[in-house]
Amino acid sequence: MRNLEQQTRSVRPVDAVRRDTRGAWNAVRAAWRGPGRERDLVVQSLKAAGAAVLAWLVGGVWMDDPLALMAPWVALVLVQATVFSSLVQGARQFGAICVGTLLASGAQAITDDTTGALALSVPVLMLLANWPRFGDQGIYAATTALFTISSGMVSLSAVGHRVGLAAIGAVIGVAVNALVLPPIHLRDVRENLAALAREAGDVLHTVAGDLREGEWDAQTASGWVSAATRLDHRLKALRSARRWSKESLRLTFAPLRALHRVPHEGVLPSEEEDERLARATGHVMALTRALAVSVDAKRTPAPPEGPALRSYARLLELIGDSLCAEADSLLDGSVIARPGEESEKAMRELHEELQEKLRRHAGEGAAHTMVLGTLLLQAENLWAETVPGDQEQ
Repeated sequence: MRNLEQQTRSVRPVDAVRRDTRGAWNAVRAAWRGPGRERDLVVQSLKAAGAAVLAWLVGGVWMDDPLALMAPWVALVLVQATVFSSLVQGARQFGAICVGTLLASGAQAITDDTTGALALSVPVLMLLANWPRFGDQGIYAATTALFTISSGMVSLSAVGHRVGLAAIGAVIGVAVNALVLPPIHLRDVRENLAALAREAGDVLHTVAGDLREGEWDAQTASGWVSAATRLDHRLKALRSARRWSKESLRLTFAPLRALHRVPHEGVLPSEEEDERLARATGHVMALTRALAVSVDAKRTPAPPEGPALRSYARLLELIGDSLCAEADSLLDGSVIARPGEESEKAMRELHEELQEKLRRHAGEGAAHTMVLGTLLLQAENLWAETVPGDQEQ
């Protein structure tokens, strides 16, 4: 047993290295193939490196300043995911660097000792790092103090040089991010919207397949609930991508957006599509929970059986097909997608068939009728979100 545990421990790091290597290779291939998240990361990384080199050329070569390291350091970290965040983070970081430089210089002047200056200034700066005004840039106040005190250059001219070079680095970092292929995050919205539609369709396909086979129990239903719950994570990713897309368009020079070659001419599905799919996701969750309750031995309701269950499975399958078709359409550049006429006709026929079976079930017992009615209601809600306007007709 001990040997087996040792073998398992030795295999896990190897597996992790293999997965990481495979993931890195796939990312390289994706960046090489064409536009995508991986290529965006490559572009931003090269821009950050270029901004640092440019800042060093200005501060270290052209100005020949002994404190030139400040300029490339600030420029490097200010090539952010969006131009707006570069500007905001630049202001915060510059403020943190000024505070760190001034406090460190003051502490050195008071104590005239490196250790004493560190003990006097760093605790205060670490507390200031938590100030919300600095955001996540507050730590630069303490690190700047460490650089300032360890260099031994704390005169007024050195303080001025350090602050001035930080300002140069901030200007270069923001300018490079804004003027050289400014980051436009519109692709992520489409990808997350399409992924949400596809994953919701996949859950419905899984449920439909298990219902059709007739061999499902509480454990199977629990798997459906878990799969439906994961849709909520995708929905959060979609909303985060929508926020990033809005921010990426702020303070971005319009003619430069064309150079970025944003897919589908930069046209995004409206936010109403986000909310529509969010409602559909909620209905999928409610549907899986209703099925899970129906097979719980401690509950009164009982799931429908026979032809009614197979018809219901077919209806879910058609709705799932519509969601998957919508996902493909979104990735192809459509702003909105709807199922074809044949799918709509089949869904209507199944809907009418299930309503008829619901009336028949009503005479056989309340338990089956209650569950079938609940499931049919959730399917109708999904249908309404998949084919808006059809319910009104």
